[in-house]
Formats: sequence, structure tokens, C-alpha cells
Amino acid sequence: MRKRWRYVGLYGPELMLCAAQAQIGPLAQSFWAIWDRGAGRRYAHTRNLPWGRQVSMDGETIRIEAGEVRAQLALGAVAPIESVCPSGEGGYGWTRKRAGLPVGGLVEVEGRRFDVDGLGVDDESAGYHTRRVSWHWSAGIGEAGDGRAVAWNLVTGINDPPTGSERAIWIDGAPLEPAPVAFDGLETIEFEDGGRLRFAAESERARNDNWIVFRSRYRHRFGTFGGSLDGLDLAHAFGVMEEHEAVW
Repeated sequence: MRKRWRYVGLYGPELMLCAAQAQIGPLAQSFWAIWDRGAGRRYAHTRNLPWGRQVSMDGETIRIEAGEVRAQLALGAVAPIESVCPSGEGGYGWTRKRAGLPVGGLVEVEGRRFDVDGLGVDDESAGYHTRRVSWHWSAGIGEAGDGRAVAWNLVTGINDPPTGSERAIWIDGAPLEPAPVAFDGLETIEFEDGGRLRFAAESERARNDNWIVFRSRYRHRFGTFGGSLDGLDLAHAFGVMEEHEAVW
């Protein structure tokens, strides 16, 4: 069956946020999660359609409406990467990624108001993927030790051939494709040169779904990064690590 999803993330020192919509054949789901770093509180909700939606994605405008949680975000521009990769026998996956793009707007959480002016990622994906799939994924934004702005989209298990993959690192807004990487769980990412990107988790969104024909096990963690990004030493960075196992 055709699968498609869109995920938008905002990562920063005060607030981290993600909002997503996904569809597998006739089944659809939306979810959002907010990590208030100052208060040390996480807010999250998942909703299966058609029973209603709390996440709206209209081009470059993203909205969350869920009781005392509201957000309206406007996405800016950064050079995208796009790939079409094989998946199993006869299947394929298409994806378009943007990392390090400006994100502005307003977020309100139980009376706390955040005027957002930060950076994030936008992930649009679709395709006819193999029935069973397992992947690790990371995206983030930060600053290298030499002051250059960096962002990344790194993955294993999906859209990850040796070349022409969805792997990308943006340096001052310009993307390049690194060699294949290796994930050590949700703790580190190792690069071809031996450098390691280290992750310190702060908040987790986890979900296990079993719809008989379709099953999914999902872990998504907000946190901070240190170490080396394909040869670039990091001064500071924020983002996510994710693992997903699915039968779909």
C-alpha cells in the first residue's frame, strides 16, 4: 500500500516541538509533541483519523489546536534535498527534506507563551515501501565550533543507498551528502571518518500500535548533541533521534 507522511520539527534551547500527519493505505494518524525545556514538561497527543485532527499542515503554515495547547508556525526557506530510493523488490520511497529552515510563530502551552524565531526541519515522504521496515533517523540544527550554522538529516534502514540517499548535512544552508552512517541505538551516530555524534536525550514520545494487518513500534526523543558531525566539531546542537519498526 502507499504510505505518505509529513513531519515538521522545531528544535531550540527553550522549546522543542514536532507535528506530523501520516497515512498508510486507508489508515491515517496525526500527532504532535512539545518539550518545554524550561519547565521540564512534555505535552503530546496522537489522534487517529477520521475521528478528528489536531494538526493542520497547509503548505508553509503549521497549526496545532488541542485544548490549552496551540501553535501557529510559518516555515521559511532553505535548499532542499530530494531522493527516490528502491525499497524491496519493485517498491520505492520518495522523500524531500529541508533542515535548518527558519521557523517563526507562536506557541501557547497551559498559559505559557513562546514567541518562536528558530530553526527546524521539514520531512515530506511517500512511496510503496517494503512490507517490513526498521530504521533509525536523526535530524537537528546547531552551530559548528568555527561558527558556521549546521543542520542534518541522517538515516539507516530506509532511503539509505551508498549514494543518492536522503542523508544530508547542511553547512550555512548548503546541503551535501555524507557517506553511510552507523547508529548505536539512540545514543550515537558514527561517521566514515570515525567521528561520533553523541546524543543526550531529554524527552521521549513512544507508541506501539497493533491494527492486526499493520503494526508499528515508534520511539522519538528530543535532546541535545555534541561531538563531531562528519568532521565538524559541534559547539552546540538540538534535535531528535528516532527508531521505528513497522509491518505495513
